[in-house]
Amino acid sequence: MFDEKALDVLKRMTESFGPSGFERETAKIIKDYMKPYSDDIQTDKLGSVIFVCKGTSERPHVLLAGHIDEVGFVISGIDESTGFLSFNPLGGWWDQVLLSQRVVVRTEKGDLYGVIAAKPPHLLTDEERQKPVDRRNMYIDIGVTSSKEAIEAGVKIGDPVVPWSPFMLINGGRVAMGKAFDDRIGAFVMMETIRRIKEDKISHPNTIYGAATVQEEVGARGAQTVAHIVDPDVALVIEVDIAGDVPGIKPMEAPTKMGRGPSLCTYDSSMIPNQPLKEFVIKVAREAGIPLQLSQIARGGTDAGRIHISRAGCPSVVIGIPTRHIHSHVGLLSLEDVENAVKLVIELVKRLDKETVESFTAI
Repeated sequence: MFDEKALDVLKRMTESFGPSGFERETAKIIKDYMKPYSDDIQTDKLGSVIFVCKGTSERPHVLLAGHIDEVGFVISGIDESTGFLSFNPLGGWWDQVLLSQRVVVRTEKGDLYGVIAAKPPHLLTDEERQKPVDRRNMYIDIGVTSSKEAIEAGVKIGDPVVPWSPFMLINGGRVAMGKAFDDRIGAFVMMETIRRIKEDKISHPNTIYGAATVQEEVGARGAQTVAHIVDPDVALVIEVDIAGDVPGIKPMEAPTKMGRGPSLCTYDSSMIPNQPLKEFVIKVAREAGIPLQLSQIARGGTDAGRIHISRAGCPSVVIGIPTRHIHSHVGLLSLEDVENAVKLVIELVKRLDKETVESFTAI
């Protein structure tokens, strides 16, 4: 399992401030951590960072991608009389999970803490009580009493906001709880894979490009620019998966369960995976004795949606970590699933030689 160094960087990554378009703090943590394990470090012009890990052959280029932006908000206005802040989403939020949650507003003068609130239930009519509160009727309260105070504190339209949610281990240290697992856990798997390959001197017949991509939650924008730079021959996108072991979810809606191993996405609305590559992943997991769950997501997509149609196309799959309560202030995941994802990615990379990769697109 993970040593203190790995858990420390995971904590710093997930607690860092990095909604879509504002990922620099997170990117710097990752870049500093990965310097000792990288033969080269590249960047695109959106803010993604790419770590090169050379093997015994220059080709194929194996892309391991995990996005580092988190769902957040952006300030859209300041109420003149109260100083309350209106906001728009960065990424997909369900309004019902927002109320009474603490947030951090990043301003030019520093970070401000606040809470998402709305009209008190005591003042709602009977009809209003029967309806969920719409985000447009919510506001962020940072404890000021006028727009003048808010502006003096440094707030302006366009300032980014993230959930306040400390990282912690629960259930005897087996389960991690915190924010931004979507998808810093994918980036963490990429980082730990490269770290172990370097430290354990694991041979691999290719060149690995580990990418910490940006702006996935607003359209997988960093994936497109990263794919242009890397020119991948094959891509393993590492993501969260929706854990279906939650009351009210049918297995056909979300088949994976936390603690049963990483998942392989067989379909989502942005990509149908390369079928020989999909079967290759299943075969390698079976040979290596690594538990693997098969998954589908009817709605939603990942960085693979952009990567698999880059240039002339790129065989791609999505390996997921089943995670409860994604796109909320607090997610839960099994560290054993993360460990098995790292082991699986290492086993795949060891076998992705030129002949094998070419077989994925042979007709």
